[in-house]
Amino acid sequence: MARAMFDYTKIVLDKVSFDANLFCKEVKKAIQRLLPHEIEELRIWIMSLIKQNPELNDCLIYLDE
Repeated sequence: MARAMFDYTKIVLDKVSFDANLFCKEVKKAIQRLLPHEIEELRIWIMSLIKQNPELNDCLIYLDE
């Protein structure tokens, strides 16, 4: 079940990656819902997404808390 939440989170983040503010809001929600090891996986996934969309870089501060 938890893995389904992680996969769903990635789908949502991918769909909102056109808007940095919306992306940051979804990252904050994801951090509240995911397990610690999933947050680390999400960080790696977001880093690869940032290479394509550098404007999303500001959202990394939520993953460092």
